[in-house]
Amino acid sequence: MSSEKPLSEILGEWTEVFMHRSFREFKSFMDEEGLSPTQVNTMMRLHHRGPSGVSDIGEFTGVTNPAASQMVDRLVQMGLIQRIESANDRRFKQLSLTEKGEELVLRGIKVRRRWFEDLTCELSADQQKIVAEGLQILTNAARQLDSDTVKHGMDCKHDH
Repeated sequence: MSSEKPLSEILGEWTEVFMHRSFREFKSFMDEEGLSPTQVNTMMRLHHRGPSGVSDIGEFTGVTNPAASQMVDRLVQMGLIQRIESANDRRFKQLSLTEKGEELVLRGIKVRRRWFEDLTCELSADQQKIVAEGLQILTNAARQLDSDTVKHGMDCKHDH
């Protein structure tokens, strides 16, 4: 069995294929919508994490606060995000997706996943079941890693 690749290598190969294919589809979608990667990242952050301030967006996207503010202005003008006054401090504005922005994000996610149907058709029913079980295990493990702050730098445990 020494000729078998380690799981981490197989996952790396899958990730490369997955990212290439899904990003290609998503890039076409972004171009059609006239959105930059930074704008899309901002919208995805708001979709997944909820309202944020401009400085949070700047930090997340790696741009200065003035650049983040300018990008936010453009997204507001496009009707994709909105500024909401903080209940505690009217000077502080929270950013959130508009209904139009949320719909756009969901369409983008759907575009990235569209090729899964074709991929699924390439597998037999038995293969689909095996892959589904394995991916569910991986998804659960990945979520656990996200919730565990203590595991950083720990050795892999093989006794699960």
